Amino acid sequence: MVSCTHNKNRISTTTKLAISEINQCLAQAQSDSLSPEQKLEFIRQSQILAKKTTIDSLILKTYNKEAELYNSDFPNRALPVLKDFEKLAIAKKDTLYIAHSYLNLGEYYYYLKQNNTALIYFNKSNVEFKNSKDSCNVVYSLLMMSRILKEKSDYYDMEALNTEALKFISSCDKNIEYNYSCVYNNLGVALKQTFDYEKSLQYYKKARQYVNDDYSVMMLENNIAAVYTLLNQPQKSLDILLRLDQSKSNTKNAAINAPIANNTGRAYLKMNDLRSLDYFLKGLRIRQEENNNYGLIDCYAHLANYYETNTKTMGLAKNYALKSYTEATKLGVTEERLNALKILSTTSYGKESSDYLRSYFKLNDSLTVIKQKNKNQFAKIKYDFSVQMEQNLKLKTQETEKDLNLANSKNQILVLLILGILSIGITIFGAYYLKQKNKKEILQEGYNTETRISKQLHDELANDVFHTMTFAETQNLVDDTNKEILLNNLELIYKRTRNISKENSAIDTGIDFELHLKEMMADFSSNEVNVLINGIESVPFSLIESTKKIIVYRVLQELLVNMKKHSQSSIVAISFKKIGQNIHIEYSDNGIGITSDKFILKNGLQNVENRIVNINGSINFDITPGKGFKVSFSFPV
Repeated sequence: MVSCTHNKNRISTTTKLAISEINQCLAQAQSDSLSPEQKLEFIRQSQILAKKTTIDSLILKTYNKEAELYNSDFPNRALPVLKDFEKLAIAKKDTLYIAHSYLNLGEYYYYLKQNNTALIYFNKSNVEFKNSKDSCNVVYSLLMMSRILKEKSDYYDMEALNTEALKFISSCDKNIEYNYSCVYNNLGVALKQTFDYEKSLQYYKKARQYVNDDYSVMMLENNIAAVYTLLNQPQKSLDILLRLDQSKSNTKNAAINAPIANNTGRAYLKMNDLRSLDYFLKGLRIRQEENNNYGLIDCYAHLANYYETNTKTMGLAKNYALKSYTEATKLGVTEERLNALKILSTTSYGKESSDYLRSYFKLNDSLTVIKQKNKNQFAKIKYDFSVQMEQNLKLKTQETEKDLNLANSKNQILVLLILGILSIGITIFGAYYLKQKNKKEILQEGYNTETRISKQLHDELANDVFHTMTFAETQNLVDDTNKEILLNNLELIYKRTRNISKENSAIDTGIDFELHLKEMMADFSSNEVNVLINGIESVPFSLIESTKKIIVYRVLQELLVNMKKHSQSSIVAISFKKIGQNIHIEYSDNGIGITSDKFILKNGLQNVENRIVNINGSINFDITPGKGFKVSFSFPV
């Protein structure tokens, strides 16, 4: 049964025939007509043959197939096999199969729902596949990491991983269209969750270009329609959803029909059209028929939102919100619990409303902490692995030096050669050390950013949240005026939170950089401050490196934030000039100016100077007190 040829006693005496026979065994092990046990017999037969050839890559190939089979068909017995494969690959120092061993372990822990351990192994496999120039598996590793980060609600890192994956898809020789559709869909999800609906829509449309099967097309068009509703374009959403609802495709099932119905209801609700109720109820029926408890959470929430719009049906809204909250609590779905509590706080009265609101803030704080811990954990995983790689390189360097010293004692003729190799090794190590040092600095910068965000949340939001909670506890929320004040306060807190997120989000350095830069500066204009921008069109941003664009953006943002907090100015002027091969930018305001030498360090302007110096630029501060604040800086194109 386990013979790989017609004559099971016929074993090839040449490497070429042995390789052919091994490949034949592995091919037969892929047959769908065989049981898992029969497949395993063929793989073990290939291992016996591979060991006789003493070719490491062949041996490791058979062990990889065994690991994959155990992962898929014998998961309860898989771990020892996976660990043995990992040890063998490391012992053979085969980068490609080390990567495969990490990938198998990542999949094993992922399907056990041990996501933190899985993330560590997927990150390791990603690095080793890059070293092996295996673009296809680089993409796969990044997609698996992205899936875990999505489950952790770490959408910013999820966006970064999928952006990185785009760089490798074109050099992969298989599944190109599938990979593009997955990556673009993931980017659509991440940007939707971080409220960048325009970009989310763009990526969903790109994903749509790479799918052909009816089911995937309907899922992506449903996603596109949902974003149109979020962009306050419900009619465009309905144009898509009604067509999908009427589709007679054989691939339609409850998994797609329910989202279509719910999104259609949301679009009609956005238009204040009573037809929304029919679709929400349709979505509810579908989820009840398939006993989909996760889906029921959203269905209850949609109906709560619908009934909340009418004061006469507040009771129904509260009942559905309670159902959503109960199901979300049972299943441990935190964000859905948060949404339900928000509705309950507005559909209840008096102390009960205050209790729900207090629970909302408490849960929201907990969720924020969890998300930050997840983000920090992912950063730590990447950092720890980079440190481990650095230590491994140091050990390898020490071993190399020892071997060279032994060789030098045996033959002086090899001294120059040894010194040359040692110099190269030191150079590589130095370059690697500088690279790792830069990574550490990036991590430190990330920590500083998190500290700054924390301070902003404390300084700008803590008092507002406290006063809002106090208002809710002390005022009669049955009164429509008080209820309106409470909702307005919550809306203000939301907008401030969104602005903080926007200030610290990634910067688009592409063709729209100039537009984004203008929008950022214009955002600081208000009834009290007028921001004037002059000459920005003269700057050839398309010729400027992305790093320099980011620094220009951050420096001007830092100056404007400093102005807003300290200068008491009413007019700000920012001018741009291209002088020769240099870009010259001047900032000035009519505020109180700088009153002491400590002002620069206290207000973070040291960061401004450091950023400009890092791009070989120069900067000058006008520190005349009482005559406003002026800064000019320049840097080469």
